[in-house]
Amino acid sequence: MNIHEFQAKQLFAQFGVPVPKGKEIKSARAAEKWAAALDTPVYVVKAQIHAGGRGKAGGVKITKNRDEVPGLAQELMGKTLVTHQTGPKGRKVRRLLIEEGAGIDKELYLSLLVDRDTGRPVFIASTEGGMEIEEVAEKTPEKVIRETIDPAVGFQAYNGRNLAFALGLPAIEKAVVNPFIQMLGNLYRLFMEKNASMVEINPLVITTEKTLIALDGKVSFDDCALFKHTDIQALRDLHEEEPMEIEAGKHNLNYVKLDGDIGCMVNGAGLAMATMDVIKLAGAEPANFLDVGGGATKETVAAGFRILLKDKKVKGIFINIFGGIVRCERIANGVIEASKEVGIKLPVVVRLQGTNAEEGRKLLLESGLKVDVATDLWEAAQKIVAMKGKKKKG
Repeated sequence: MNIHEFQAKQLFAQFGVPVPKGKEIKSARAAEKWAAALDTPVYVVKAQIHAGGRGKAGGVKITKNRDEVPGLAQELMGKTLVTHQTGPKGRKVRRLLIEEGAGIDKELYLSLLVDRDTGRPVFIASTEGGMEIEEVAEKTPEKVIRETIDPAVGFQAYNGRNLAFALGLPAIEKAVVNPFIQMLGNLYRLFMEKNASMVEINPLVITTEKTLIALDGKVSFDDCALFKHTDIQALRDLHEEEPMEIEAGKHNLNYVKLDGDIGCMVNGAGLAMATMDVIKLAGAEPANFLDVGGGATKETVAAGFRILLKDKKVKGIFINIFGGIVRCERIANGVIEASKEVGIKLPVVVRLQGTNAEEGRKLLLESGLKVDVATDLWEAAQKIVAMKGKKKKG
């Protein structure tokens, strides 16, 4: 689960990470009141959406004139921002963060996440703050610094010193070394206590007053641990999520919307990835990742099928099931049940293999539904790609 920048900064403040003084704003009138209360030499008005690249898309405004703040807020509120992370549809701005500016002497990059190779938390840092870390890693990988934390002992002061010296902080400004080490410990505590999957500050600024401040903040959380944190659950903004992904979550389905036109329903993440690959190999693009899980029931399959049919971009549906724990006749019954509720006007290919596959295929063939049944994966993928866009008759 992702949260907004202003929410991330609220968490930072709770854990002793320095942030600019700021407030969430939802109207020009509220912006005017807060600007008067903030009374700072520089005002920063920032659109709040779950995507990076806001500045390049015109979502960050800076002014030294307090009277301009309401107008800037009015300009951004309701605007659709299109960035490299939102896709062409963009995201509508419903909230703003208005905060004090900072005198910047040096910008750094800092994040904390889990290293998939070691399974351990790792700090990623760079002297190239303010830039996308992917770009830095590609062009100047030597400027990306890593410090792995042993979870058995947790963050130690020497971890902080390693990062501080690798970033050259003693040479840049010796006074910030100890505050930097303390801040890293606080970030690690936030990361572990709240079951975060990533914490990022870009940029982390050394100010002209020789202090540290998190000028931006991004935090995401492990969905599987949210049940332990009702305070974090309350930060969820459904406007920032794909409606069909929200609907899938209600049925415990793993669904991610993609840009293609072949809807996929598969049981098991590995088989789902292979299915998307084979669709692409056959000459089309998958419209989604949908894993109904190893313990899929007739009800969850019916829910998944309805979600696929709601996607207006879908021109064909490929259901690929390997019956291990789940039995294939359950999948067949789910498809039949969903089809009774929603008329099928798109081509559907169902490939069943494994436990009770023959029984499942028989149910589909005898149901009277206009679906094609297959046993071979490559044959089924070629069939749905060839059939896509052709409406069913009758």
